[in-house]
Amino acid sequence: MASAIPNLFKVPELKQKILFTLMVLGIYRVGAHITVPSVDYNALQAAFAQYQNTLFNVYDMFVGGALSRATVFGLGIMPYISASIMFQLLAAVFPAIERMQKEGDVGRKKLTQWTRYATVGLAMLQGYGYAVFIQSLADAVIRPGPVFILTTMLLLTAGAIFVMWLGEQITERGIGNGMSLLIFFSIIESFPAALARTYEAWRTNVISVVALIVLGLVIVGVVMGVVAMTMASRKIPVQIPRKVMGRGRVREGQKSFIPLRINSSGVMPIIFAQSIIIVPGTLAAFFQNIPFLRDMQTALQPGTWLYNLLYAVLIFFFTYFYTAIIFNPVDLAENLKKQGAFIPGVKPGAKTAEYIDHVLSRITVAGAAYLSVIALLPFWIFDAFNIQSFFFGGTSLLIVVGVGLDTVQQAQQHLLLRHYEGFMKKGRVRFRGRQKYM
Repeated sequence: MASAIPNLFKVPELKQKILFTLMVLGIYRVGAHITVPSVDYNALQAAFAQYQNTLFNVYDMFVGGALSRATVFGLGIMPYISASIMFQLLAAVFPAIERMQKEGDVGRKKLTQWTRYATVGLAMLQGYGYAVFIQSLADAVIRPGPVFILTTMLLLTAGAIFVMWLGEQITERGIGNGMSLLIFFSIIESFPAALARTYEAWRTNVISVVALIVLGLVIVGVVMGVVAMTMASRKIPVQIPRKVMGRGRVREGQKSFIPLRINSSGVMPIIFAQSIIIVPGTLAAFFQNIPFLRDMQTALQPGTWLYNLLYAVLIFFFTYFYTAIIFNPVDLAENLKKQGAFIPGVKPGAKTAEYIDHVLSRITVAGAAYLSVIALLPFWIFDAFNIQSFFFGGTSLLIVVGVGLDTVQQAQQHLLLRHYEGFMKKGRVRFRGRQKYM
């Protein structure tokens, strides 16, 4: 990998993709700092301080603080992500959507169009709700009224659509997955501020030098562990038998494998669990006069034993739930059967589906435990090192590592393809040279 980094800008096509991606990301980050009209930034920041540990914080993390600043890109890419997840979940309920996913490019294009329409609808609803919310905050809006609500809703909706377009442009003309990279850069934007807070804690003797070194080693170890678990998989051997293709052609038997990832569900279980566990805190922030909600908020403060236990249980549940939605052993077994492939020692068809489901269920236990540890790790670090900020939360750590690995792999594929094309051109030149002297 170290030898590949200097070559990134030596390949013209790859250099153009990287520069285009950086340009689009720069546009996105500029828009994330342009506040909508009639909003008092200082008053808004002061009002948002009382909504810690709520859904606003989770959303704000994914958009790089643009929501708390009430910028034109305040909704970010989240309406599109929500629409995509919605159709992914609906595919398990409505066979028509599932068939559309399997129809190839035509079906995917139609489903993408539906996702865009749903994105516009969600952005309008979220924009309207957000405009009404910040108008209710004390002194946050300079000129409140219907005009402000309509203007803010339209600006946020237009911003969400433009961000969606930026993400698609990165995917088509840049490098990496555009939607994921937008979230990636929104998250890492907060790292310098977290580093500054940690340095200030050391400067004021809140944290010692030894603790700071140990903290650095812990961060490095955690990142290495996340990289290893992200790439870890259970390989199920598959045998493809010898087959006569016609006209005397014979396809020799082959051995392959099915890679089942330890963490098939990615970061989604943590997002779902986090969205549910902070509902009492969110409701208590809006309805402060209800004693039951205040008690629930106190009992579910981050770091308490009840919070940790419930958080882990929710992560385990959603890990199995989401894995069952995105991975269908029956379809995989049918595809193997159609190709004439089989798992050694297992009958094709239903028995193969049962075997794959059994293996997947066992490795998902390890994946769910790993996600639980990563999600709870920041709270343990807060207690162990007496600090108030950590560079990575569980969700942000998984997103940053996953997107980073995916982008690096795509860059390596471009480099390998370039070397392969150069090898083929040299081979053709040599072959023509031989023909010339034959």
